[in-house]
Amino acid sequence: MKDEILVVKNVNNFFGRKQVLKNVSFSLSSGRITGLVGANGAGKTTIMKTILSLTPYAGQIMFEGQPSTFNDHPLLNDIGALIEYPSIYPFMTGMEHLRLFARGKVQSTGIQSLIHMLNMEGYINSAARGYSLGMRQKLGVAMAFVNNPKLVILDEPMNGLDPQSNKELRDLIIDQRNRGVSFLISSHILSELQKLAEDLIIVDQGKVVRQTTMKNLLEANNHFIVLNTSDDKKAQEILIAAGYYLVSGEKVRIKTDANFDIAEILTNLISENIAVHDVKHEDEDLEGSVLELLNTAN
Repeated sequence: MKDEILVVKNVNNFFGRKQVLKNVSFSLSSGRITGLVGANGAGKTTIMKTILSLTPYAGQIMFEGQPSTFNDHPLLNDIGALIEYPSIYPFMTGMEHLRLFARGKVQSTGIQSLIHMLNMEGYINSAARGYSLGMRQKLGVAMAFVNNPKLVILDEPMNGLDPQSNKELRDLIIDQRNRGVSFLISSHILSELQKLAEDLIIVDQGKVVRQTTMKNLLEANNHFIVLNTSDDKKAQEILIAAGYYLVSGEKVRIKTDANFDIAEILTNLISENIAVHDVKHEDEDLEGSVLELLNTAN
């Protein structure tokens, strides 16, 4: 395991009398992308706000081995963040926002690189009051990166982004990860998060129910065999009659486990004069894996 850049231990948080975080403990490895996953209201945003000392809490948070508390958190200078929606001044341009938030010796070349990677050249010098939701979101992302942080925390960064903008954001995150930056990212768009996250923290009702890797979570859950045959409809009927569990749809998609022997399936089809042109193995996607884990946890 790589060095831990952030350690959260036994953190509790209350809104009035309601406990919203319950003994939350996890760690982030340096130079890796960690996804924070859970249903709406599970506590993801509160966890991020707590790390950033935006809300009081009980427990321990360590950043690079040093304590960070609600009242004393100088180490947050090395953390960039976008929580919920970016705070934007409508009459300032995007460039003025980046220059306002840039600290110390941040070079203009670094700002220009961010603008280029997020494809913001066409509007960065226009007043933010005319920005679309996606344009505002990309400006918020750029503001999180502008001070060359060691850790970046992004809460629903794909909100309002079109497919091209999603790709630009992925490319930026991967580029920064390759430079050693660590990430904690929450998103309800699990198909996008699956393309990025290496590690996962899964939360439910204010508790961490699993910390794992993306690879281990996907491999631990459902596995499918997908067949391309000379007659897919007839192949489905044959396999259902033989007792196999098929996922509904046009494809011949059989739910099984990773160690399943396909020879018996092929024998069933060949005996009925169905030719098999292609066989693929697929693991459950992130959404299915998370739902199954949460259902099991409850």
